[in-house]
Amino acid sequence: MSRVLVPLAAGFEEIEAVSIIDVLRRAEVEVLVASLGENMLVKGANGITVQADLHVKSVSADELDMIVLPGGWGGTNALAEDENVQGLLREMDAKGKNIGAICAAPFALNKAGVLKEKYTCYPSVEKEIRQEGYMGDAQQVVEDENVMTSRGPGTAICFGLAIARKLKGEDTYNALKEGLLATYCQE
Repeated sequence: MSRVLVPLAAGFEEIEAVSIIDVLRRAEVEVLVASLGENMLVKGANGITVQADLHVKSVSADELDMIVLPGGWGGTNALAEDENVQGLLREMDAKGKNIGAICAAPFALNKAGVLKEKYTCYPSVEKEIRQEGYMGDAQQVVEDENVMTSRGPGTAICFGLAIARKLKGEDTYNALKEGLLATYCQE
């Protein structure tokens, strides 16, 4: 079974985190929700609290098939500053393992030095990263080498589906897309 880590920091974007976790669990992917700190209850940007399964410091790249970062500026800044997350991102990249980020979170990938040339993010965040290689709204999900990025809350289900396709294949992707009525997701 594929295993994906979704680290949460205070101020994370709830729609993104929960959509990704939900879609991947529907795809029968094992999703580990991790807290940065000791508190297992993590409060999002809009006041919704999510309970983590474990602490990010207790996870190693060898245990994972992918790490996916939800956005939200508060959470993204914490992910960009957390030495455990940054080290895990670099280790995942060095091993050629899959990495994903949505909304503002490509900023944390850039800080770790793992963001590839082509990417997308929430509009205006590219100014904090770099203009070169920014794909804008040309695609809901941009994949470059082992890194997948997406735009924001409105593309979160499509991002989760793209991850499911990568980890579980076309049949799982098509079944989930149909079941979720997500016909608006671009191929």
